Amino acid sequence: MTTAARIDGTAIAREVRAEVARRAARLAAGGHVPGLAVILVGDDPASQVYVRNKIKACAEAGIRSIQETYADDLAEAELLGRIAALNADDAVHGILVQMPLPPHISAQRVIEAIDASKDVDGYSVESAGRLVAGLPGFKPCTPWGCMTLIESTGIALRGKHAVVIGRSNTVGKPMALMLLRADATVTVCHSRTPDLGAHTRQADVVVAAVGRANTLTADMVKPGAIVIDVGMNRNAAGKLCGDVDFAGVVQVAGAITPVPGGVGPMTIAMLLSNTVDAAERAFAAKGLSC
Repeated sequence: MTTAARIDGTAIAREVRAEVARRAARLAAGGHVPGLAVILVGDDPASQVYVRNKIKACAEAGIRSIQETYADDLAEAELLGRIAALNADDAVHGILVQMPLPPHISAQRVIEAIDASKDVDGYSVESAGRLVAGLPGFKPCTPWGCMTLIESTGIALRGKHAVVIGRSNTVGKPMALMLLRADATVTVCHSRTPDLGAHTRQADVVVAAVGRANTLTADMVKPGAIVIDVGMNRNAAGKLCGDVDFAGVVQVAGAITPVPGGVGPMTIAMLLSNTVDAAERAFAAKGLSC
């Protein structure tokens, strides 16, 4: 039996990061070094790992990073004040506040405090609005990475049926919008969707982004479909897994992303790309050559 082709997110992310490094080097040669500020509040172990990986990726790409770490009792007003200072700093082109934040801090207020020209996570209402309207702007990193992985398969999305499982503001909704912009016919499913399989069995592309292991099984997949697994879960044995029953679905799908090594590496790669894009826009706005 033929199994699905593995979509190697690690290799594709490496290509994206190499191009980002070339763009950053071109900027640096003109005296313009891209800068990313990363703020971490609290001591969540997973967040610490994510921030460490982002800082390392910046160094490898030639992006100057500024890491600011605060205790989890940081007042929201202090955090907003720090963001205001970074907004005014011309050497900072992107601002990222690692989520989740402590309960006493409003994530939405923090996101909206970031200047739209520095919203390299693409989470703000303005960024979302630009995505809806089809205007230039920062794309949320994870769904943009998913689109890049889908495109790597060579599929022409125009007229294809895509199903997105999940409706979060960070992945599900922007993912659906990006697929729509590529002229796919899009169905968004979620926890209240009855008979999920009835939808996914019709799909040429399935993006699973609900954060629950084994949400998508082999009997729910159209033969030859492209399956993108955004999930990051732990199974009963403590092993990292996605939302897709990989062992089963790989026997049916035409192409599939593994976990790990699929979507994860792409998220950081697209963050770096957004940061360099922000720097290029900032210098162009000042009439400076890149």
